[in-house]
Amino acid sequence: MKAISLTAQWTAAIRALESEYGEDRLFEDSLARKLAEPDGFRLLDQYKGAGVREFVSIRTRFFDDEISDVMLETSIRQVVIVAAGMDTRAFRLSWPDGIIIYELDHKDLFEEKNKRLLELRAQPSCCRIEVAVDLDQHWLGDLKRSGFDASANTLWIVEGLLFFLKTEQVDNLLKTLKEASSRGSRLVTDMPSKSLLNAPTSLIFLSKLRNDGYPWQFGSDNPEGFLQMNGWKVTKIKEPGEKGVGEKRWPYTVQDRSIIGVPRNWLICASLDS
Repeated sequence: MKAISLTAQWTAAIRALESEYGEDRLFEDSLARKLAEPDGFRLLDQYKGAGVREFVSIRTRFFDDEISDVMLETSIRQVVIVAAGMDTRAFRLSWPDGIIIYELDHKDLFEEKNKRLLELRAQPSCCRIEVAVDLDQHWLGDLKRSGFDASANTLWIVEGLLFFLKTEQVDNLLKTLKEASSRGSRLVTDMPSKSLLNAPTSLIFLSKLRNDGYPWQFGSDNPEGFLQMNGWKVTKIKEPGEKGVGEKRWPYTVQDRSIIGVPRNWLICASLDS
């Protein structure tokens, strides 16, 4: 999964540009420009188009809002960001007292990320714990040894990751999250539809990613059913461009879900009820 770390700079570049958008920006991430170096803006130019910039900005705001809602509506005080990359939510969001955020990613990424954060004199607004793991291996033991309590409710954040995995890897990840969760835990994630991966309008963009070693491999046209099979009940599912989900920024018309074969990006909240 280490190739995903380069794309973390890409998404940081998008967050940097969104933060500089002006009064209509969807969020502000003052750390993103530094974290996007040295390749983020090059990748942004290399893979421009296909609504990617708009999608990442809308997705970021959706995740921010859902995280805030979970903090307000539940007693969850344990958050895990899987494949954290250059995520800065531990720094830029306001967190209730007692929150612990575990960031999972590989050691080299944390060393580089922390070097840049130190240069920016950035301070987290909560307790932030880095857990250096290989997400291709069994990592749950490392998380528990870092203080994670599987008996406590958890908010899992899995952003911009499932695209890059094979179906069996997504199955394994979701089942691992279930194994490590108590009833009432929450999940916020995103995934493309399978139709998006096969759409003629996506071919050029996806072929560039594949040729450069970042293939998008997973998608589902039935995300509710897929998550249910892996133990998670979808409580909210949205597409970019829907009311309240970046409708003024999304360049495409949102099609009714009854229309089959439409390329879609899913923004998902789910819970563990059993």
